[in-house]
Amino acid sequence: MAAQDKKPFQPHPLLKNGHLMTIAAAFWRRRFELPAAMERTFQVEAESKILGHCHWQQGKEKDTPLLALVHGLEGSSESSYMLGIAEKAWQRGFHVVRLNQRNCGGTERLTPTLYNSAMSADYRAAFDELSAGDGFSCIFFVGYSMGGNLVMKMAGECGEDVPVALRGVAAVCPALNLSACADALERRENYFYQRRFVAGLMSRYARKASLFPENYSMNGFGPIRTVREFDNEITAPHFGYRDAQEYYEAAGAKRVVDKIRVPLLLITAQDDPFVPVEATRASGVGKNPAIVFDAPRYGGHCGFISGESGDERFWAEQRIVKFCASLASCG
Repeated sequence: MAAQDKKPFQPHPLLKNGHLMTIAAAFWRRRFELPAAMERTFQVEAESKILGHCHWQQGKEKDTPLLALVHGLEGSSESSYMLGIAEKAWQRGFHVVRLNQRNCGGTERLTPTLYNSAMSADYRAAFDELSAGDGFSCIFFVGYSMGGNLVMKMAGECGEDVPVALRGVAAVCPALNLSACADALERRENYFYQRRFVAGLMSRYARKASLFPENYSMNGFGPIRTVREFDNEITAPHFGYRDAQEYYEAAGAKRVVDKIRVPLLLITAQDDPFVPVEATRASGVGKNPAIVFDAPRYGGHCGFISGESGDERFWAEQRIVKFCASLASCG
């Protein structure tokens, strides 16, 4: 295991509240210095592709480390946390690929399917293309929230047979226990997040129905007010699950936490409003020696805005890049 950066997270003094931290991270105005990205699609199933925005280090060899990033629910490759960590990794000398999940980032036409938290095979396909196809030999995957669950699930599914080119994985506030997260969203204090997620999911579903009317109908289900209702009425039946609960059990990376063998950094916050730290701990992450588990008291959901300035302002981004750099021995 690589040497770890032990610098603890010290929150911004005005953001010692999970809700304030979460909302501040979503609306914090940021400027990014990244070279223009090259668009590239990755074939993940016979009829499905995902879109990546690639920042290649010019003149660098294929053994230069590569960071592949996966966003969260209703995010995209343009989410500020994706751009923030991409900037830090790029400046550290990494190649960077910002991946969109299926249908995200305006890519509904690239697949006839919806997207869900079980689709870890999409990222294994992207990894295989980057490693076996392109020849990159030092690859890291980083995921946020839903994306964190996906990359951890991919790592667990490798089991003992970890590909040589997969050097490490990192996850920020991963939704390992989807049922617990859906329950948390139904708390009164989380109404704002629930409403935002449902509105986004229903809007995306409407766009899919207009593009693929033979596959999707706007009828056949009642009012959808919660993420669990959306998954019960739409996600589960479209992917062959009996109901939302069966989907949650199949899709959650908690099932394979004990099988993870690749070095993995898991960052979550004790005050995350809707990814309960108790459920993350209960999955056994603290018992697996391959996992570095860091759960600061504060941080909200994928926030971790510190009281420092510069690169240290967004602490989780900096921590992950240092973790990956230490494993890659790239300084």
